Amino acid sequence: MAPKKVLDPENINENIKKLVYAVRGELYIRASELQKEGKKIIFTNVGNPHALGQKPLTFPRQVVALCQAPFLMDDLNVDILFPADAIARAKHYLSYTSGGLGAYSDSRGLPGIRKDVADFIMRRDGYPSDPELIFLTDGASKGVTHLLNILIRNENDGVLCPIPQYPLYSATIQLVGGTLVPYYLSEEAGWGLDVKEMRSQVLEARKKGITVRGLVFINPGNPTGQCLSEANLRELIQFCYEEHIVLLADEVYQQNIYQDERPFISAKKVLMDMGPPYSNNVELASFHTVSKGYWGECGQRGAYFELTNMHPKTVDELYKVASIALSPNVPGQIFVGLMVNPPKPGDISYPKFAEESKAILDSLRRRAHMMTDGFNSCRNVTCNFTEGAMYSFPKIKLPAAAIAAAKRAGKAPDVFYCLKLLEATGISTVPGSGFGQKEGTFHVRTTILPSEDDIPEVMRMFKTFNEDFMAQYEGPQSRL
Repeated sequence: MAPKKVLDPENINENIKKLVYAVRGELYIRASELQKEGKKIIFTNVGNPHALGQKPLTFPRQVVALCQAPFLMDDLNVDILFPADAIARAKHYLSYTSGGLGAYSDSRGLPGIRKDVADFIMRRDGYPSDPELIFLTDGASKGVTHLLNILIRNENDGVLCPIPQYPLYSATIQLVGGTLVPYYLSEEAGWGLDVKEMRSQVLEARKKGITVRGLVFINPGNPTGQCLSEANLRELIQFCYEEHIVLLADEVYQQNIYQDERPFISAKKVLMDMGPPYSNNVELASFHTVSKGYWGECGQRGAYFELTNMHPKTVDELYKVASIALSPNVPGQIFVGLMVNPPKPGDISYPKFAEESKAILDSLRRRAHMMTDGFNSCRNVTCNFTEGAMYSFPKIKLPAAAIAAAKRAGKAPDVFYCLKLLEATGISTVPGSGFGQKEGTFHVRTTILPSEDDIPEVMRMFKTFNEDFMAQYEGPQSRL
């Protein structure tokens, strides 16, 4: 008999076995299997714009291409192939490096890019930003992991997270050994948040011996798509001040706004506007990335986080953690620099850059309406409007017979529904249970990223499937 493996499943880290990441979970695995079998799959399970046909912006790719292959700039025909401002920008970024894109950078990222980020934050918010308090990271998720790792000491440390939430947070909190403390968003109030609910959850956590040390919010929301008002943000900041809690502001969708009533306002701006004692006491970490917005450069893994009111020695400890990986990837850092400092009016590349960016955002706004309206036209389906981000999160009223069938199959009811949807249509979604939801409710998360030309057919397939599903499990009497 062969000896048991050292890394036998029974002997690996229990936190890893317990964590769940639904976005790449059972549904995604089944979708990948069906794709290998030749079935056409529409992957709406993850916010991955280029995978669903979005074209990359021209100027950033030109600049990074020149940075990757600087010998191109020695070619006599380079001015024919690349605009002068792209060539100048590539030379500028290469001057930040000591050896080009193939060399490590500082563990916080290239100082020149961090200065560009600080200047962007100053322009956006009207308050100065310190480049020494900005960390460039391989995607925003890496920055979130850094902050949760330093925040959570053991299982008695809790982090308030919205429910529904992006499972990065639940999975990472589990991985680093902490406790997720839920606060429920109100679907009836457009996925609004309620500070009274947060206070109640903090009190309940304390009764269990849990110290709540952090609060996550996602603005615009994932998976719920709501945009927070300035009043909401002020309440959050006041709450964190009163309860002595670190605020983690996931603002990666700040460019994805599809209505005019609630434009994006950063937590940093609201915090500074509030003045003392809030502006000089509330500890804030804010995250942004090139993966979202109209860039959609998910594979480049470029992002940053900014620290506000953090103890200098804690910043040093974060730097030590970042140093373990030596350096964030340098091409991703260049993309961050381009995101925070894009072409300006008067630049050669500005007209094309502005045209491409506007076309993407205008199309996303139309797609948000198309998908919301499409879901709301379906039987037993209701969906709040996607005000921002990249997702619809419709509620599905499942018949009792469907819930019973799911139980017999050993599946959560919304997982059962999503698997049936996948098998029938090839539409790969994520069940609401992967994000958390109120007891007795069932949801589906889908991106709004299929091309504008494809969405009518996607929604037609969804509606046909949903009608057949409801007819199968409701029975004829319920349709009278």
